Amino acid sequence: MKTALQKVRAGLNTKLGFFALSVLLFAIKSLWAYETKFNLGATTSVQQFLLAFNTLPSAIILLGIALYFRGRLSYWLMSIINALLSTWLFANILYYREFSDFITFNVIKGSGSSSDNLGKSLAQIIHPSDFMVYADVILIIIVLLAHWIRVDMRYFKRRYAATITAIGLLLFGANLGMAYSDRSQLLTRTFDNNYIVKYLGLEFYTVYDGVKTTHNSAIKAEANKKDLAPVQRFLKQHYAGPNATYYGTLKGKNIIVLHLESFQQWLIDYKVDGKEVTPTINSLYHSSNTLAFDNFFNQVGQGKTSDAELMLEASLFGLPEGSAMSTNGTTNTFQAAPAILDQKLGYSSASFHGDVPSFWNRDNAYKSFGYQYFFSKEYYPQVKDDVLGYGMKDKLFLKDTSYYLEQLPQPFYAKLITVTNHYPYIIDKKNTDFPALKTGDNTVDPYVQTAHYLDQSVKELLDYLDKTGLRKNTVLVLYGDHYGISNNHKPAIAKVLGKKNITSYDLAMWQKVPFMINAEGLQGGINHTYGGEIDVLPTLEDLLGISSNKYLQFGQDLLSADRNQIVPFRNGDWVTPKYTKYDGKYFYTKNGKPIAKPTKAQQAKFDAIQKYVTTDLGLSDKVINGDLLRFYHLPGFKDVNKKDYTYNLKKSLKKLKQAQKDKKTSLKTENDDKSTFDDYTTDAPELKDDTTLKFPK
Repeated sequence: MKTALQKVRAGLNTKLGFFALSVLLFAIKSLWAYETKFNLGATTSVQQFLLAFNTLPSAIILLGIALYFRGRLSYWLMSIINALLSTWLFANILYYREFSDFITFNVIKGSGSSSDNLGKSLAQIIHPSDFMVYADVILIIIVLLAHWIRVDMRYFKRRYAATITAIGLLLFGANLGMAYSDRSQLLTRTFDNNYIVKYLGLEFYTVYDGVKTTHNSAIKAEANKKDLAPVQRFLKQHYAGPNATYYGTLKGKNIIVLHLESFQQWLIDYKVDGKEVTPTINSLYHSSNTLAFDNFFNQVGQGKTSDAELMLEASLFGLPEGSAMSTNGTTNTFQAAPAILDQKLGYSSASFHGDVPSFWNRDNAYKSFGYQYFFSKEYYPQVKDDVLGYGMKDKLFLKDTSYYLEQLPQPFYAKLITVTNHYPYIIDKKNTDFPALKTGDNTVDPYVQTAHYLDQSVKELLDYLDKTGLRKNTVLVLYGDHYGISNNHKPAIAKVLGKKNITSYDLAMWQKVPFMINAEGLQGGINHTYGGEIDVLPTLEDLLGISSNKYLQFGQDLLSADRNQIVPFRNGDWVTPKYTKYDGKYFYTKNGKPIAKPTKAQQAKFDAIQKYVTTDLGLSDKVINGDLLRFYHLPGFKDVNKKDYTYNLKKSLKKLKQAQKDKKTSLKTENDDKSTFDDYTTDAPELKDDTTLKFPK
């Protein structure tokens, strides 16, 4: 035993041994912080392994810098680098505790509301255990000063130092490969900073954010007010005026947007074994008080849900790569629905989501949009088995949402983001007895089960709105954010559609998602106009009596007789009432017949449509990449100041409580300050034995 200890000490008395000790202690400390101080959601064995493994490459590379220096300097430099990295980890722990996200260079550069709020509440934020991130630094300094480890004064060859750096880089390459095998498009889609840290580590996230910030800043620095001219000309040329029959008919009503995750149009009226998959949504779709659109397409790119939200809120397309909300949501200026409705009609606004606030950078992008409240996972009580996949199960989420919905001053604009109908469409048996499809595809077959569960959740919400009387003065907006079954499942898609083979035309029509607007007294019906998610905001604005012709929005009112009915897809393909282009092939839209050899007249028409689509997408990209809305000062609209918003739990609840006193228009206030929460009935089995829900105070 003594001999073994002597060998260990002898090894530590070498520079390489001291380096190995420093790397090991740094890795252990980082893993401890990841597991206890952050909510990274490493649930699988692969993710747990990567969470531990990703601490090594950065430690080897960064601490290895000291190996290029001689004598005592290399030892102290190693300790200094460790101390600096520990301080960065410490800072992120504090920031994460307040904002559920990691520090970005934009936060540092802007010294915005987040850093201000953090500075004011440091004493409340710091936990004594946070200082454990310095434990290894202190330990190493002590053993050096006490000479328990001798400084190895021998020359450490540069080629050895370079070899260690190369080993660090190779390990990082292996880390990146394993991360991509478990989570494809990890960096190109950038949907959540938590994911990057979970798979690749805090140090890599910092470098990645720095590169991304520098690139975005360079593009924005080159942009100027003159870049707005072609955008304004194009939008003015293609503006579609409102429909006089509908203009302003919904003014002053509450708006509840039901974000139907991965919900496709073909689910409407679809039956499995004679049973309707979505009877409640079907009923809404066919209601005489519902404007339903049966040729409405998703237009998302890699940003998926975040692209759908951006189009909904600001009528701007997502970017060709990545997520605009993630890369530009923090810094860009927007003229989005929450701010427009607040400034024009005095609406309060809130978004509800039963997952972490950092997903898709919502915690920052929503401030840019002007959302007054963002009720994320931490606002909701926890019960056993309440989370499935990407957040709270819909029945629990919607029930608990009513607790806050009744407190919002009216009129309000509220977006409710459901998640249970999300890939891979897994749901526990106690929550469904609906039959699965029998295509033989394990992804497609359970899709109808989670969709049915979502439909049941919607019914419970509608029952609550009816029971409390809130629905009488509320507009329900339901939309599917993107496809649920991707084009990679062609054999199963063919079985769903009852076809032998699937064409590119079928895949184009497969991109349809529901969009419907329901309100008491609304002159409804199924509208066959062709449109997409980019058109939602102008449509709602005109219904509320807000003219959209002054805003820089790339959609057109779906009810307008002047709309051109060209639906661009993010990749440049398109659909019109007469022609469809998908995967580079042309079809007649009505019957799906291919157009193998277009006539000259047809080709000229295709070229004109393509020019419109390319220009439409390209100018929208310029608005986002150049942050052009910062140069567009619209009379009567005040730019959103992100410092005015915080989604900190205690501060938001305090603000909500004060708002009810100031305006006295919330459902709860109108009900003599008595809660209607118990009027919400759900059959969620998770509440069978736990009916007392404790909300944060």
